Amino acid sequence: MRKKVFQLLVDNTSGVLSRISGLFSRRGYNIESITAGVTADPRFTRITIVASGDDEILDQIEKQVAKLVDVRDIKELAPQNSVYRELALIKVRTNQNERQGVIAIADIFRAKIIDVASDSLIVELTGNQDKIDAFINLLEGYEILELARTGIAGLGRGTENVTYL
Repeated sequence: MRKKVFQLLVDNTSGVLSRISGLFSRRGYNIESITAGVTADPRFTRITIVASGDDEILDQIEKQVAKLVDVRDIKELAPQNSVYRELALIKVRTNQNERQGVIAIADIFRAKIIDVASDSLIVELTGNQDKIDAFINLLEGYEILELARTGIAGLGRGTENVTYL
């Protein structure tokens, strides 16, 4: 099993995300993460999907998704030719004595403290999945109360693979 990152450019219409995720569920394909947002042109939405499977399944996913009416373009975002980022919000239980330790770890990772309460902090961290995983592992001695991860958003490097519609 390996992972593949697909970037879709789709019509910005209601139900498009449901139709795409429905295709995955009907066929029994696994979605590791999915992110979606409107592009610079409000007629289109960019969707980034991380899927896992063997080569045959991943090729089948690409072909099946490309057949959907709303899909204007689909391409693989290969790691060597792309930039991936993920956002994580992490709420950590801290008391007065522990707070500085969490802040020090956050500083090392260039994370931001975006909320402080008497008994917790919320940390915002952006980076690749490995960076976020490493940060979470360093918080092992603290209690993570809540964790929200966006999944991968990505773009290909340079201008060679830009899709103009």
